[in-house]
Amino acid sequence: MTFSYPPARRSDVVDDYHGTRVPDPYRWLEEPESDETKAFIDAQNELSLPYLEALPERDALRDRMEELWDVPRTGAPTVRAGVAVWSHNDGLQDQPVFVVRRPGREDQVLLDPNALSEDGTVAVIVTSLSDDGRHLAYSAADSGSDWQIIRIRNTETGEDLEDELRYVKFTEISWRQDGFFYSRFPEQDPTSTEPSRNMTVCYHRLGAPQDDDVVVFSNPDDPDLGYGATVSDDGRYLILSEWEGTSHKNGLLYKPLDDDYGEWVRLASPGLALHAFLAHHDGAFLLHTDLEAPNGQIVRMPLDRPEEAEVIVAEGPQAIEVATVAAGRLVTIALHEASHRMRAFDLDGAPTGLIELPGAGTVTELTGRLQDDSMYMGFQSFLHPPSALRWDGTLLEIFAGAGAPLDPDRVIIERRRVVSTDGAEVGMFVIRMTTTVLPGPVELYGYGGFNISLTPMFEPARLAFLEAGGVVAVANLRGGSELGETWHEAGMLGNKQQVFEDFLCCARSLVSDGIAAPGTLGIRGGSNGGLLTAAAMVQCPDLFGAVVCQVPVTDMLRYQHFTAGRYWTVEYGDADKDPEAFSWLAAYSPYHNVTPGVGYPPLLITTAESDDRVVPMHSLKLAAAVQHAVGGTSDQPLLIRVETRAGHGLGKPTSKVIDESADVFAFLLHHLRP
Repeated sequence: MTFSYPPARRSDVVDDYHGTRVPDPYRWLEEPESDETKAFIDAQNELSLPYLEALPERDALRDRMEELWDVPRTGAPTVRAGVAVWSHNDGLQDQPVFVVRRPGREDQVLLDPNALSEDGTVAVIVTSLSDDGRHLAYSAADSGSDWQIIRIRNTETGEDLEDELRYVKFTEISWRQDGFFYSRFPEQDPTSTEPSRNMTVCYHRLGAPQDDDVVVFSNPDDPDLGYGATVSDDGRYLILSEWEGTSHKNGLLYKPLDDDYGEWVRLASPGLALHAFLAHHDGAFLLHTDLEAPNGQIVRMPLDRPEEAEVIVAEGPQAIEVATVAAGRLVTIALHEASHRMRAFDLDGAPTGLIELPGAGTVTELTGRLQDDSMYMGFQSFLHPPSALRWDGTLLEIFAGAGAPLDPDRVIIERRRVVSTDGAEVGMFVIRMTTTVLPGPVELYGYGGFNISLTPMFEPARLAFLEAGGVVAVANLRGGSELGETWHEAGMLGNKQQVFEDFLCCARSLVSDGIAAPGTLGIRGGSNGGLLTAAAMVQCPDLFGAVVCQVPVTDMLRYQHFTAGRYWTVEYGDADKDPEAFSWLAAYSPYHNVTPGVGYPPLLITTAESDDRVVPMHSLKLAAAVQHAVGGTSDQPLLIRVETRAGHGLGKPTSKVIDESADVFAFLLHHLRP
C-alpha cells in the first residue's frame, strides 16, 4: 500500500540561536485556530482514521479491551467526622463517580461527573472533604484541559452551593473552618496558549463571591513560581510549598493560623532539595527531604530551632518516593525493583514493621491524618485493578476491590537488567502469557524524566495485547526516580541523551535475547515518553518495526513558549537563554533531526485538540516533517491521529481511552508480526 500525505506548506521562518540559524518551516502549525492548521488536521484525520479503523486486528482487540476494562475500580476513601467519600468506577463508566458513606446509612452516589457533560469529557481532578464532613470541594476540567473550576457540594443534600472558582489549575484544596485555601492565576482566556504566570494562594469562604477571596500569598517579583498550600492536621499552621517548574526541589514556608494568619517563616528556598511537609507534632515539623540524601530521609525540625533539624529515618539503599503521617504512625513508601515497599515508624523514627502489600505493585493514593484511627491507600499492579486498602496501624485489609480479570497463573512477569552504554544497569519488566511464542510482537514502553517512576500499573489494553500474542516490556530509564534523585539527575538537562541510550540498549537486548526479532520490536511512550520514542526513532530508525508517539514533546527549541511548557525548563533547559542548553537540545530535538531520504518505520502519532499541557503543535510539526522527509509518499504509514474534545490524558473518558488504545495496539500488532 502506498500512502500519499496531505501537502503542508513550508515557510521560510529561520530563528537565530546564539549565532546558529535554525529553520522552522512549519511554524504556522503553532496557530491552532488558523484555517490552515484546521485544514491540515482534517486532512490528516481523513487519512489516518479510516486506515486505523480498517486494521484487521482492531475490532477483536477493542471488544476484548472493553471486556477487560469492565471491572470495578475503587479509590482510597477520605474520612472526616465519620463521613467517607471515595471514587468508584463500575467498569465502563466514562468517569468514576464519588460515593459517600455516613454512619447508619447506605452508601450513595454523591457526585457523578458523567452527568456534567453529554459525552463524558468533564472530569473531576481534585477533591477535598471538609473537616466536619459536610462539604466536598471538587475541581472539574472540560475536555482534558488543565484549567479547572472549583465547586462545593453539600454531602447531605447532594446539591452544589452557588460558589464557583475559576482561573484554577495545578492547585491543592485545603480546608480551614468554613472555607479553604487554593491556588489560582489571574484572569486568562482558557483557550490561549500563552504561559500562565503570577499564581497566588487565596482563602475562599463558603458562600462568598470569588472576588472577595483573601489573597494569602503572592510573589509578583518572581511570577514563574508556583505554590501549594496545606493546613497541618492539627489546624495550627499553614504550610506553603514553593516550586519552580516541574522540579521537586521546592521551597517551604509556614505561618501560624491565628486571626490574621501571622507572618511567613521561610524554612527552605526552591532549587536546593525536596522538602515535603508531613505533620506538626510536639513543636516540630516532620519533613521528607533529599537534602544531602539522594534516596530521601525523614527529619524532625523544631520550629524554635530549625537549624537543629535531626534525622529520624535515615537514608537507605532504597529510594523513599513518598512519606506520610497517619493513624499515629510515620509511613514511608520506598522503591524496590520499581515496585513499592511500605514501612511504618513511630513518630520518633523507631521502626514498627513492614506493611505487607498484596504483591508487587503500586500505591497510588494515601489518605488519613495523624489523629485518625486508620490510613487508606489505593493499590494496583500489572494484573490487579485499582482497589482500596485500610490499615489501622497493625492490620491491612481490603476496603473494596475486584480480582484480576486474567488468571495470574497464565502470565509471566520477569524482572530483567540491561547494561547501558556507560556500564550502568537499567531495570526492565518483561510480561507475557505462558503460551506466548518467542520471538513475538513487543511493545517496549518508557518515560525517563521528571523524577517519575514506571511502577506496575493496571492497563487493560496491555492485557488484550498479551492475549493476542504480544509481549510488554517496561523500562526504568534514567530520568525517573526508581533509584532516587541521582538516577533522575543522570537523565535530565545535558544528560538527556543518556535516557535515549538506556532505551536503545533495552531495545537491542530484547532482540539479542530472542524476545523480539528484527521487525517485531515496537516502542510506545506518551508526553515526555513521546519525546523518548520520537528521538529513538530519529536516531535509530532501522531498529524498530513500529513506533507510537502519544502526545509527544518534539520541538525542544520552542516548547517553553506554550502553556505549561515553561515549567519544563528545569528538566530540559532553555534554548533561548542558554547557549549550552541550545547545543544539547538541538542535538536530539526530534522535529529538528528528521532527515530527508531516511526510511522511517511505521509511525503513529496521537494528540488532542484540547491538550493544553503538550500543545498539539509538537505532534503536527513532527508529522509534517516526517511526511516531507519521505517525499510526500511512502510504503509505510506515517500517520497522526488527532482526537477532539480530549486533552493530555488526565480524565479522558473510558470510551475514548478504549477507542484510542484499540487503534494503538492494533497498529502495533499489524506491523510487528514475525
